[in-house]
Amino acid sequence: MKKLALIFGVISILLCIKPVLGLTSSATNTTTTEISTNTTSDDNFITEAFDGVKQFYAYTGFANAQSGHIIMIIIGIVFIYLGIKFDYEPLLLIPIGTGVIIGNIPFVMGNQTGIYETGSVLNYLYFGVVKGIYPPLIFLGIGAMTDFSSLIANPKLMLLGAAAQIGVFGTFLGALYLGFALPEAGAIGIIGGADGPTAIFLSSKLANGINILPDGTTVKNLIGPIAIAAYSYMALVPVIQPPIMKLLTTKKERLIKMKPPRAVSQKEKMIFPVAALLLTTFISPSALPLLGMLFFGNLLKESGRTERLAETARTKLIDIVTILLGVTVGASTQADIFITKDSMLIFGLGAISFVIATMGGLLFAKLMNVFLKGDEKINPLIGASGVSAVPDSARVVHAEGLKADPTNYLLMHAMAPNVAGVIGSAIAAGILLSFLA
Repeated sequence: MKKLALIFGVISILLCIKPVLGLTSSATNTTTTEISTNTTSDDNFITEAFDGVKQFYAYTGFANAQSGHIIMIIIGIVFIYLGIKFDYEPLLLIPIGTGVIIGNIPFVMGNQTGIYETGSVLNYLYFGVVKGIYPPLIFLGIGAMTDFSSLIANPKLMLLGAAAQIGVFGTFLGALYLGFALPEAGAIGIIGGADGPTAIFLSSKLANGINILPDGTTVKNLIGPIAIAAYSYMALVPVIQPPIMKLLTTKKERLIKMKPPRAVSQKEKMIFPVAALLLTTFISPSALPLLGMLFFGNLLKESGRTERLAETARTKLIDIVTILLGVTVGASTQADIFITKDSMLIFGLGAISFVIATMGGLLFAKLMNVFLKGDEKINPLIGASGVSAVPDSARVVHAEGLKADPTNYLLMHAMAPNVAGVIGSAIAAGILLSFLA
């Protein structure tokens, strides 16, 4: 207790003599300076922190988002929903829908982020689209998984695949009427073939934003809108085609039963890809990258000696390329480039062209029946499968045939014009390319 009283006494004496010793002013000044310094330091820290937060926010998607980005992200979500919920070409719509979302996340230009920025990862992946590398690889896989037996057994059905290509040339004329340049109209026209890889291949050659027109202007880059339109209508085959089938065919015509196709020998299957390769590419050499890979893939399948290669082409290879193609095509739909008047016109023309192509196949099948007798007659429904949406269009034809008659199986018959449509759309693309490139 005494020690405690002594300590307090000493402290009290010091406090009393402190003013006498002149310690008050300097201590106060020191304290004031320290407080002032601390206050200034705190203010600077707060200002810098606030500036850092502002800079961070300026780089976020929230700061750079525009209405176009939101619209495109919603479209991407709709694509994914259609692929999952309704099974509309999920192998295409889900990668494309995801790509649309990726391509429309708002960002600050100049950081090698976007698909159109040189040096970005997406830009490197997009190289396969711009240079037309992915479509031939897709055709290789398609050839390795396609059985041409139904077409070999009934070659006249190839005419239905050719007739459906009226949609290509009808759309080409429509695009010219709407003011598109010749190369752009050619690229848009191929949407009528309902063949996504072919549409990408042709647009990468004709409407790539690089080629120069005779008047000195540069063609528009329409790869994204054309590819999205082509794949969208491919996925919507089960929605678009059935009403047209019912409209243009009678109940009696839908009940026509076709005789079973003849058996095709393995030798015929091996000869077909070589013979078809020579015939089609001599007619349309510009389509060689597509047709060459298509029939090469089929030869791998039918030769009986290259099953490993055929298996790789129709599984691992086509799956990898489909992923890359879908995501990059989707990502190319950046709002500032995609949401334009031209894109809307392309989508409108694509819908019309798909309807025209379906009608062309149906009506030509009805015309063929005028010259065919007895059991040689064909069910006009299979004319709708002349578009190149393999195999969905053939499945839709089969489903409509079963609705009319549960014992009428049209799938194998419909596959003939369906695969002919693949060949026909590639030939049509080659013809347009040779004239317009």
